[in-house]
Amino acid sequence: METKAISFGRTMAVPNVQELAKNSLTNVPPRYVHLDQDPPIISLNSSSPQVPVIDMQRLLSQDFMDSELQKLDQACREWGFFQLINHEVSSRLVEKVKLESEEFFKLPIEEKNKCRQKEGDLKGYGNVFVMSEDQKLHWSDRLYITTSPPHLRKPHLIPNLPPSFRFSLSP
Repeated sequence: METKAISFGRTMAVPNVQELAKNSLTNVPPRYVHLDQDPPIISLNSSSPQVPVIDMQRLLSQDFMDSELQKLDQACREWGFFQLINHEVSSRLVEKVKLESEEFFKLPIEEKNKCRQKEGDLKGYGNVFVMSEDQKLHWSDRLYITTSPPHLRKPHLIPNLPPSFRFSLSP
């Protein structure tokens, strides 16, 4: 049986934020200023909103599945992300991939560009969901890679990562 890859959209190439920031900017370029959004919550007190936590074991449990699915639905709708616990991925591997990811973003632009998104694709190094020249952008660069199942991998991405990072992502 042949499986088709799911497409979540396309993106246009834009300059890398890390490179823009290296060029002694005195102001954030207008394309990255979002005047229509609330300012970020910058507080470390206990009344700050907490990132939703989803428990994988509860999702798999007949007794708790419905309530955990409701939490997952709410987290996706209201936050757009969540922390997943009890997923059986070792904390050692999570920390290693986190460190390797940080090291990737410290690489020279020539090395990171080996994994650059191809025009019209979301996977790779760059920015995502850029649909027009006038669109407001996020002040961030991303590395988006599918590692599993292997048939959904992009052939130009994993082989171009540093060897230790590539090894950490290989199942």
